[in-house]
Amino acid sequence: MPILSSQGNFISETKLEAVHEREEFNTRGLLKLTFSITGTIRSAFNQLSWEKAYNKHDNSFRLKIGIALKINNRTIFTGEYVRKAVLFWTRNPKIPFRIWIFIVQEDVPLYPLSVQEAQSLMFDVDKTIEASRDQRGTSGTEDIHAEIRVSWGRHDFTEPVELSARSNSIRLD
Repeated sequence: MPILSSQGNFISETKLEAVHEREEFNTRGLLKLTFSITGTIRSAFNQLSWEKAYNKHDNSFRLKIGIALKINNRTIFTGEYVRKAVLFWTRNPKIPFRIWIFIVQEDVPLYPLSVQEAQSLMFDVDKTIEASRDQRGTSGTEDIHAEIRVSWGRHDFTEPVELSARSNSIRLD
C-alpha cells in the first residue's frame, strides 16, 4: 500500500473491509473504506489560520475526494465527494473565538466545538460503498482494492496539493 505525499501531506491509515459476513456480502456487496489525510494541512487547519484567512476574504476550503474500486485492475465503481469548510463570524457562547468554521459533508452542515473535531470532520474519511453482484462479476476468486485521490486548491494557509494512495486488497471467493 504505497502512500504518496506532496509537500508533507499524506493519505494514511487506509483500510478497505467487507461490512457483512461472506454470505450477505455476496448478495449486497457493502464495503467500508476509511482513511485519514495527515501532515502539514491538518496542523495548519486551526483557528489562528482560519482567522487570518477570514481577514483576507479567503472564507472557504474545498477538499475533493475521488474513489475508484477495482477488481483485478477493472474499475467497478467511481465516486467523487466534496467536503467544504466555511469560515464565519460567530457569537456562540460555547466557542471562545470570533471566527469559527462549519464543515459540509454530503450537503449536511456540521458545527464542531473544537479544532480537533473540525480537523477530524474535514480530514478523516469513512465511506460505505455498495458494489453490486452485477458490477463485481463471477470470475471466481477476485482481489478488490480502492484507489484514492484527494486534492485542494491554494488558500492563505496552504498551497494546492494532489495526493493519491491505494488501499489494502480484499480477496473475494
